[in-house]
Amino acid sequence: MKGLLVLEDGSAWHGEAIGRPGTSFGEIVFNTAMSGYQEVPAVSSVASATFTADVSKDGNSIDWQLSYGGLEGAVQQSHIHFGQRSVNGGISVFLCTNLGNGPAGTQPCPQSGTIHGTITAADVSPPIAATAGARTQGIDTGQYEELVRAIDAGKTYANIHSSLWPGGEIRAQLNEGDPHN
Repeated sequence: MKGLLVLEDGSAWHGEAIGRPGTSFGEIVFNTAMSGYQEVPAVSSVASATFTADVSKDGNSIDWQLSYGGLEGAVQQSHIHFGQRSVNGGISVFLCTNLGNGPAGTQPCPQSGTIHGTITAADVSPPIAATAGARTQGIDTGQYEELVRAIDAGKTYANIHSSLWPGGEIRAQLNEGDPHN
């Protein structure tokens, strides 16, 4: 699908668009490709995924989309974690789960396909056991602004867990500009 990026100064770039069709406005818009090589420890998997996110212009929500396929194990769950490259971190946001361990209303994970949603303060480190790690790292329940700062700094990652690799089959850092920062 053809895409157009127009900046506030009026400069424009044409290219390929991924994600949901339509118009998006935001302060942080990014996409990233997942692979097993970014997992800790690295995993050799043929699976692939693309995660796209758009922080709303008012800064109060993040619209996201996750498209994936080829996972070698049964998909169990997917999250955004608080952690830099090569380090495992606590779960900050549930994207989907088939384990029943997410907050009420978490969507199920298909074996492959596309899921999407919107993250608000209510979705950040909810007070459940699975998100205790992120809360002890400083992204407490409802601290949406703290999550956005971590994303902006490239210190969050999304991953998909499977039955073959319950610690994560594929992963990607989000918004990582300088991996040494």
